[in-house]
Amino acid sequence: MPNEDRVDALVAPKGALEMLSQDEISRLSEESGPLHDLFHRCALAILNCGSDSDDPQAVMEEFADFDIQIIQQERGVKLQLKNAPSSAFVDGKMISSVREMLFSVLRDIIFTHHEYDLAKGLTNASSEKLTNVVFELLRNADVFRRIQNPDMIVCWGGHSIARHEYDYTKRVGHELGLRELNICTGCGPGAMKGPMKGAAIAHAKQRIKNGIYLGLTEPGIIAAESPNPIVNQLVIMPDIEKRLEAFVRAGHGIVVFPGGAGTAEEILYILGILLHPKNADVPFPLVFTGPKESADYFEQIHTFIGEVLGKEAQNKYQIVIDDEVTVARIMKQGMDEVRQYRKAHQDAFYYNWKLHIPEEFQHPFEPTHDNVRQLNLHFGQETHLLAADLRRAFSSIVAGNVKAQGVAHIKEFGPFEIHGDKALLSKLDALLQAFVDQQRMKLPGSAYEPCYKVITD
Repeated sequence: MPNEDRVDALVAPKGALEMLSQDEISRLSEESGPLHDLFHRCALAILNCGSDSDDPQAVMEEFADFDIQIIQQERGVKLQLKNAPSSAFVDGKMISSVREMLFSVLRDIIFTHHEYDLAKGLTNASSEKLTNVVFELLRNADVFRRIQNPDMIVCWGGHSIARHEYDYTKRVGHELGLRELNICTGCGPGAMKGPMKGAAIAHAKQRIKNGIYLGLTEPGIIAAESPNPIVNQLVIMPDIEKRLEAFVRAGHGIVVFPGGAGTAEEILYILGILLHPKNADVPFPLVFTGPKESADYFEQIHTFIGEVLGKEAQNKYQIVIDDEVTVARIMKQGMDEVRQYRKAHQDAFYYNWKLHIPEEFQHPFEPTHDNVRQLNLHFGQETHLLAADLRRAFSSIVAGNVKAQGVAHIKEFGPFEIHGDKALLSKLDALLQAFVDQQRMKLPGSAYEPCYKVITD
């Protein structure tokens, strides 16, 4: 008997890549090859829209019989799907947004493979080279064509948040949309979906037919955070560092909602960059916000930042509690400041070339047990460098929580050991424990076993 939870289909492209070379098709079809495995995992994540799981291994096991092949035809390529999740279809026909995103995955994987040898070619690349790589990846995805003015608001926050927090993200997105601002998120559920949903309704009210809901993800996280259906422009960046750089280069301001380790990583990333002396005069509106029930969460974050990075770091952002209108007004006013600065310095509206990003924030960090042990988590160094290694520590925890390779490392070798200054790590440990207690590490209902140990020197 046929499995009603599975669908076989032949899918034509919509909105993205239509033609591939024979070599590209061969590499993507080679079942033991790295490109086929990457495409298979990312495609399954796209098709598994609406999933309640943030466990990539569980998803792979549930759909172990899923297969995807590229079929070359006289008018281009099509994708042959076998045993695909039925949630991607309505009455046997693939949902349009899913079809668009499926071919976006194919486009980005092919381009990245052809243009860059990520394992070798960029290992010793300069900061300027890496910034150009991010630009080229976004340009290939046609992101810049739609950014005409400073109006792209990046929204960060957790995939595992409470209902009242999610509802608040929608209200903020709605106010942003009413002010004709566009939204960019990590494209997943929770605080990544809410602002897009709110903005989409507001754009409809303002009769804006070309609203942008830009989703930026990367292969390691996409299986745990499948793109939400509101995303109308999806880009798969090669790794977390290029994904983070894409956020701050293409975005004009950032709103941070409650989240867990991944949100803390993002906060440390942007603060580490803004703390660099070369960025002292660069306008970059940054707001931390949540409903009144989340006030304690942001007080914990604020205290941690002050104790670890100092008052200067705290001065880089505003905290707004339970006031979506004020958040939107701050962002709208910030867009005027960004526009004036970009004009004065002859910088592009669509890409923040003037923002200096130190190499410590650009080169990929591989979260192995040895690398985590060697992080320099001590006071007595430049603040932006401490922020860079704290960012890596949180990135490692994200990997151990939800990324397939990180989860496998933890299963084989045990928890990551985070070493460092006793005073610093006591504050880090307290913050991490708060995330655990508030169920911000995994989706509610799934037991959380820490993938890390905090060990003071």
